[in-house]
Amino acid sequence: MVYRDVKNKFELSANLAIRAINRVASNRKTAGENGIKEFKPTSVDYDQRIFQYREADEQVGLTLLNGRERVPLDIGNYQRNLLKGQNPTSATLVKKGSNYYIDIQVKSEAPDPIEPDEVIGVDLGITDLAVTSEGDTYSGSEVKRVRKHYAQVRTDLQRKASKGTRSSRRRCRALLKRLSGKEHRFQKWVNHVISKRIVQRAKETKSAIALEDLSGIRQTSNRRIKSLHTWAFYQLRARSEITCAYTCTPITRNRYEADPV
Repeated sequence: MVYRDVKNKFELSANLAIRAINRVASNRKTAGENGIKEFKPTSVDYDQRIFQYREADEQVGLTLLNGRERVPLDIGNYQRNLLKGQNPTSATLVKKGSNYYIDIQVKSEAPDPIEPDEVIGVDLGITDLAVTSEGDTYSGSEVKRVRKHYAQVRTDLQRKASKGTRSSRRRCRALLKRLSGKEHRFQKWVNHVISKRIVQRAKETKSAIALEDLSGIRQTSNRRIKSLHTWAFYQLRARSEITCAYTCTPITRNRYEADPV
C-alpha cells in the first residue's frame, strides 16, 4: 500500500524502502498493544541484499541513501573471534547520540548437551544475591551500596528540579535519565558475572542447575520490601539460562515453599 510513496518520497532503494516499512509496521503493531504512540527512528534493519561483512579488511558494506559504502569496524578480539569464518547475512545499524553501532547477527550450531552427574541448587535473595548448594555465596552488599547512592542522587535532583527554573528542570531530567542507564548497566553486569560463574562451575563438575523460581514474588511477598521491586531476579535467571544454552549444561527450576527472602 505505501511502498511506492515511501520509495519516491525519501528516495530510497527498493530494499531500504521494504526494510523501513517492515520496521515501522512491526513497531506500530507492538506499540499498539502496549499503548505507545511515539516512534523513534533510531535503527535500520539490513539483509543480505544491502549488507556485506568483509572479514579480510574488517569492514562492512552498507547501502545508504547515496549508494553503497564501505565502513571500517572498530572491534575487539571478542567480536573478531565471533565473526571469524562467518558469512553473516543480516545486521542492524543503530544510532546512539552521535555514534553509530552495527549489530551483526551470526549463526552457530548448538553442541550436544552434557549428561549431568550432579545438581547444583541456587537460591536467590537480596542480602545474598545467589547462594549455591556447594556453599558459594554472591553477596549483595556492593549492589545495595550502589543502589542507595543512586537513590539519594535521584532524590536530590528531583528536589532541585522542583524548585529550579525551566532550564534546570530540563538538565535534571536529562541527568536522571543518564543515571538510570548507569544503574541498569551495573545491575546487568553483576547478573552477568554471577550467572557466568555459576554456569562455569556446573560445566566443570558436569552438573545440572536448579534455579529457584521467584515468579510472582512481588505479589506474594511483603510489599514493604522495596528491594523486591527494583532488583531483576528474572534477569539473573534469564542470563543463567542463556549461558547454559551456550555451554550445554541442562537447567531446571524449583519452586520453594519457604519464603525465599
